[in-house]
Amino acid sequence: MSGESKPADSAASDASCRSEYDAEALGVEQARARVLEGVTPVTGTQQLPLRSALGRVLASDVVARINVPPQRNSAMDGFALRHADVQTAAALRVVGTSWAGRPFTQPVGPGEAVRIMTGAVMPDGTDTVVMQEEVDLHGASIRLQRAPRAGEFVRRPGDDVARGAVVLHGGKRLGAAELGLLASQGYAEVSVRRRVRVAFFSTGDELTGIGNALASGQIYDSNRYTLYGLLHEHQVEPIDLGVVKDNEAALRTAFTQAAARADAIVTTGGVSVGDADFVKRVLLEQGSVGFWKIAMRPGRPLTFGRIGASCFFGLPGNPVSVAVTFAQFVAPALARMSGTDAGRPLHLQVPSLSRLTKAPGRRDFQRGILVEQDGRLAVQTTGLQGSHVLSGMSQANCYVVLPESCTEVNAGDMVTVMPFTATY
Repeated sequence: MSGESKPADSAASDASCRSEYDAEALGVEQARARVLEGVTPVTGTQQLPLRSALGRVLASDVVARINVPPQRNSAMDGFALRHADVQTAAALRVVGTSWAGRPFTQPVGPGEAVRIMTGAVMPDGTDTVVMQEEVDLHGASIRLQRAPRAGEFVRRPGDDVARGAVVLHGGKRLGAAELGLLASQGYAEVSVRRRVRVAFFSTGDELTGIGNALASGQIYDSNRYTLYGLLHEHQVEPIDLGVVKDNEAALRTAFTQAAARADAIVTTGGVSVGDADFVKRVLLEQGSVGFWKIAMRPGRPLTFGRIGASCFFGLPGNPVSVAVTFAQFVAPALARMSGTDAGRPLHLQVPSLSRLTKAPGRRDFQRGILVEQDGRLAVQTTGLQGSHVLSGMSQANCYVVLPESCTEVNAGDMVTVMPFTATY
C-alpha cells in the first residue's frame, strides 16, 4: 500500500487535548516507573500438566534431566565413517544402515562406512558424516568427492542441553518453544505461578449491556469487552463486576468487593474532574492515590493507587484511551505481578506516509498502520484520532509516538512507532 492517506484530525477535534501543558501531569516514563515500583509478584503456585501450562509463568528454575541429544547422532542424511580413512582409502565399503530409532549396532572397521539418516545414532568406530550429495555410490562402495573435516555433521551428547544445567529459569513465560524444550526433558508437568486475579468494571449512568435496547442518551458498554480481551491476552484471571452507576455508595461497595477478591482492580470512566466523576474521591476514602494525571494523549486522566492489598488502575472512559493506557501501564504491571519481566516496547524509526498534527505539551500515541513500501517499512495514519474512535484501533497495528514538543509531522518525515505485539 502506498500513497498519502488523508490527514489525521487536528488536536482541536478532541476536547480532551486542548490543554497544552499541565504541571501536575506525570511524564509517561515517570508514571510507568511509579507503577512498576508499586507492584510485586503474587505468591502461590500450581502444578500443571505441560499443555495446560502454555502461557503461564514458571515458578522456579527447571533443571535438565538428560543430555539433549542423549547420544552422538547425525545432523545430515549421508554416510558415517572413520575420519582416519579419508586419507588412506580410495573407496569405502558400505556395511549397513543406521536409521533414526533403529541404530546400526555392529562396530565399523577400517575402510568401512554406514549409510546414516538425520538423527540416527552414530555407529561405534565412526566419528564423521559425509553428506550424501558429496558421495559417489558404486554398488556397495562409496568414493568421497571432498575430504570432510573431522567430526563434521556429528551432534554430540548435550550439544543442545547438558544434563544438570538450568534449562529454563523461573519467571519465564512458557510459549511453544518452552513447551517443546520441557517435553524434550521428559517433564509431564511443571510448577507455575498462580494467575493474577484482576477485578474490572465500567462506571457510568449512560452505559447499558449489549442485548438491551438503547434508551435516549445511552450507549453500549464496550469498555468491559475491550478490557476482557486485554486481560485474557495477559493470562490473568478476570473477575467481571459489570457496570457501576455514577453513585458514590455504589462505588464504595464495588471497591470493597473488588479489593476482597482481586490482586488488581481496573475500572473505566469516572476519573476526570466532572461533577459525576467519583472514582478518585472514593479511592482516597478507601485507599491511596499514587498519581492521577499523565502528560499523554489519549489518556491523561488515569488514576493509580491502592485499596488494601490490591493495586488500582482507574482508566479513562473513552474506549481508545482504555486500550492505550492499558498497554502503557496496566500490561507492564500485570507482567511484573505475574512474576515475569514486562520487557520494553519495541520502538522503530520509519517514514510517515501521512501528515499528522497534535497540540504541544503531551505525548501522543496516534494509531497507525505499518505497511511495506519499496521494500521497507513505513507507517500511515488510521484517520481520525479522537479517543472515541474505536474503529481506528481495530485497523491499527502500531502506535505512532509523537513527542511532547511536536506539533506537526509531514509526509516523508521519520517518526517513532511502537508495534502492538513486539517487546524485547
